[in-house]
Amino acid sequence: MNYRRWPAVAAAGFSFAALAYILAVLTKTGQTIENAALRGADQDNVSTTDAAWHALGQITIYSLGAAAVAVALVGVLRKRWDLTIAAVGVIVAGQVAVQALKRFILPRPALVEVTGDYAHNSLPSGHTTIAMTVLFAAIIVVPWKWRGLMLFFVLPWATAIGQYTLTAKWHRLSDTLAADGIALALAALASWWLQKRGSLKPYAGPSRKGRVVLIVIWSLIAAGTMTLGLILWGFPLAREGLNADEWVIYLGAGSFATAGSLAAALTFLACWRRVH
Repeated sequence: MNYRRWPAVAAAGFSFAALAYILAVLTKTGQTIENAALRGADQDNVSTTDAAWHALGQITIYSLGAAAVAVALVGVLRKRWDLTIAAVGVIVAGQVAVQALKRFILPRPALVEVTGDYAHNSLPSGHTTIAMTVLFAAIIVVPWKWRGLMLFFVLPWATAIGQYTLTAKWHRLSDTLAADGIALALAALASWWLQKRGSLKPYAGPSRKGRVVLIVIWSLIAAGTMTLGLILWGFPLAREGLNADEWVIYLGAGSFATAGSLAAALTFLACWRRVH
């Protein structure tokens, strides 16, 4: 089994998070576009906004604890303490990392004139990190034959959370993209630890056609949302510059948020293909 893929994925995840911070937070253009997307969210309909607030409101310290316990319970029932430690470790490390980065390490320079909530640093997104680390932890700990069923329920939820943070105006696009990268990197490091200690084995059984179909569908959605985001940002920004319509900028940001979460999830899934 190839040991090099895990550190490569971890490095890519951390690099992606750093790039999101540099481009979106440390440049005037990045801050202007992201603030325009937040203002564009004001134009979304009330029912969509309420749904986003409700979904994000379900993520609390108690629900996070319940998710960690559920993940641990799966590992204990399998009598796989190594997988349990790795999976729960991803969830805990994710919150330690993003809260430290957001509160104490990463500054947000005042490059554009803003007031109120727009001025404070919110990168990386804690809610997106929770959603993605729970997904990655579940991939690690759930038996291979049940992984497809788990993904059917958990992956759409985890992907939606990142987009919801924009709709509710809790976070900027870079916040959720950085969270995707950090969660992916931490999960890759945990997987690398498992592989180095001989915990991961190749699966030689038959493939699951239903799972393959789902992954193909999710891959098409990831490609579609990425393309849509490029169109929604590319043409307006090329024509109108930073004065582009804020509603369109918001829609493009939402597309990129969905694409980013799906890309992180599919990358981790690819690394765990036929591994248990």
